Amino acid sequence: MKAFIVNRYGKKEKLHLQEIAAPLVKENEVLVQVYSAGVNLLDSKIKNGEFKLILPYKMPLVLGHDVAGVIIKTGAKVSRFKVGDEVYARPADHHIGTFAELIAINEADVAVKPQKLTMEEAASIPLVALTAWQALVEKADLKKGQKVFIQAGSGGVGTIAIQLAKHLGATVATTTSTANIEWVKALGADVVIDYKKDDFETILHDYDVVLNSQDAKTLEKSLRVLKPGGKLISISGPPDPAFAKEIGLGWPLKMVMRLLSFGVRRKAKRLHVDYSFLFMRADGNQLSKITALIDSGIINPVVDKVFPFGETEEALTYVESGRAKGKVVIKVK
Repeated sequence: MKAFIVNRYGKKEKLHLQEIAAPLVKENEVLVQVYSAGVNLLDSKIKNGEFKLILPYKMPLVLGHDVAGVIIKTGAKVSRFKVGDEVYARPADHHIGTFAELIAINEADVAVKPQKLTMEEAASIPLVALTAWQALVEKADLKKGQKVFIQAGSGGVGTIAIQLAKHLGATVATTTSTANIEWVKALGADVVIDYKKDDFETILHDYDVVLNSQDAKTLEKSLRVLKPGGKLISISGPPDPAFAKEIGLGWPLKMVMRLLSFGVRRKAKRLHVDYSFLFMRADGNQLSKITALIDSGIINPVVDKVFPFGETEEALTYVESGRAKGKVVIKVK
């Protein structure tokens, strides 16, 4: 099969299109013919080596964390899917590789593709929607009437998180550029702050939840818009001791995580708010719940650009530029 591989960690390392062996299918896996693959900033961060301490990969590596396609083979113990099923998924860490014509995925990480979506639209959903779900439903337990601040409302996670938070009955604030203000309002945002003109810290007060996806300075300011007992969930770091324990890191790395997050945890404690780090995980059952919300019209995909398979490197560069509204997708088949 054809796949885009990266040979070593590094910011200047390019993706290379090569012919490689098709994946072997284990007894609990399905072999998916890739029709479309979503492109995420996570792909770039893994390529650059930003996560190699907590998520080490052997090289060469096929990147890609989102897929929509058709099952062409099933393992002996697969019970939930059959050949011919249209599916989508965020493959689990250490089992990624959707920038390819084929990928083997554990059936537990797969869900039936939403009927109303094209393959390109479906491929835009899994990673960002699971991130939003795990942040707002699982960690925050967001309730009707609460207030949530979702940063970067026009980004991949932001566009889905706004829609999910509105469905949960929350009042939603977000940040975006001048050109996207009306657009994110249409997604459901109640309070939209133009980050080029205004400082959200002077406008937002007594929020229940913040979903942080920006830099350390923004993280610190976000702590101060929460009310006592509020929760800040960060998907951009720093990792905390609870995360280190969750993924089973050894003692030395646990200490590294403790030190990395010491400052923000101390500031959170002083303000009587809770800080936690989220590194989203694959989950087919949660994705099935998201499918139901999509098919009922509650959540809609936001796709900025679709690149042909041969332009996967260009697609990743475009995502790295930070200009995308919603998601960028590669059309493989």
